[in-house]
Amino acid sequence: MELDTMTLEREGKVARLTLNRPDLLNAMNYQGTLDLNRAVETVRDDPDARMLVIRGAGRAFCTGIDLKQLSSGETPQEYYEQWDRALRTVETMERFVICAIHGYALGGGLQLALASDIRISTSDCMIGLPAINESIVPGLSTFRLPRYVGWGRAKWFILSGENVDGRSAHGMGLVDHVVEPDRLEDEVEALIPRYLATCSEGARQSKVLLALHADLSQPQFFEEYLRRQRICTSSSDHAEARVAYGEGRPPKWG
Repeated sequence: MELDTMTLEREGKVARLTLNRPDLLNAMNYQGTLDLNRAVETVRDDPDARMLVIRGAGRAFCTGIDLKQLSSGETPQEYYEQWDRALRTVETMERFVICAIHGYALGGGLQLALASDIRISTSDCMIGLPAINESIVPGLSTFRLPRYVGWGRAKWFILSGENVDGRSAHGMGLVDHVVEPDRLEDEVEALIPRYLATCSEGARQSKVLLALHADLSQPQFFEEYLRRQRICTSSSDHAEARVAYGEGRPPKWG
């Protein structure tokens, strides 16, 4: 796929998306939001993909909205809709999403990480939401962030505009794995098979249900759960799990 601001490749069951504006610390311009939508929709619709790994090229993961474009008045209002449309696809698609962050994960960079399933950070990565400095709302981190760190700490994050490092972010539950900078590549590659080993139909449907839990009433959620449980119990993965249990071996997911 030809994209202007990022690259997308697939190796076996794993798709790899790399934000690729390293000279601008992978700041996200309007074209970037269009590219991100195309990329994640491609992975969502790829029947052979089971996982998406998101990285940033160069010295940073992503520093959020392109301030040069924003300050010149060239950022259309549609930017915000396109951006969060892409993040919702990341959040709800039946693919595991690992987000590996280093250098800086600011603004939209943190928003993208929050929409992902598993976050791994270097210990020295600077993580924050500086949107208040531009007098804009930090996207739907206002919706997602409290689920990770609690309402009070989310308020501090958003209203102070201050950053924390990767180790502090790990301590507050904002990231799932923290590593030293020179170990990031090795740790990402080690995590891929670990999470692929759990990426069954049941796990994928569980991810979708987790993304829906705040949108539905309990009776609606229960009906959605029953529907997705039927998908799981009639799947080849469930059949494989039963056979594997009887044979005393780990299951091999399709």
